[in-house]
Amino acid sequence: MTAREPVAGFAMAAALERGAWWCNPLSTNALTSLDTALTEVRAIAVEGAVLGLLNVDDEFFVLLRPAPGGAELLLSDASAALDYDIAADVLDMLRVPTPDEDDDAVWPEGDLAIVADLGLPAEELAMIAGDMGLYPDEQLRMIAQRCGFGDQYDEAVKRTAKRP
Repeated sequence: MTAREPVAGFAMAAALERGAWWCNPLSTNALTSLDTALTEVRAIAVEGAVLGLLNVDDEFFVLLRPAPGGAELLLSDASAALDYDIAADVLDMLRVPTPDEDDDAVWPEGDLAIVADLGLPAEELAMIAGDMGLYPDEQLRMIAQRCGFGDQYDEAVKRTAKRP
């Protein structure tokens, strides 16, 4: 898909500020442009953790977290880079080659410890990302619950669904 084609799903930011989590939707452009998603998440000025959660076309998810000198990234399905520019951009930023066209395996790529400091160890995140029986929104909800912002995530998803 090109960056100009609309994509279903949702993008949101979660931030830990003064000991309390809040979540807000990001623009729909964050679903097609990694640069846009990173810019919007980096613009959130809080002293605590900031995390971007993208459910792209109900096919895969991306977690992103600003870090000094760049960003930590996790793509739930590396093979999505064959069909989605944003997934290809994640692999590019990670300096990981795009999978072959005939590779039908699904595997996460990136930093599985991206939210370890928030209560979700890398091993558990790997299990969530690799669970083919879950849709990306369900995977992101599990991540949000384990990190302590499940209720805020649910509210932000409801607000996102009401947008035109």
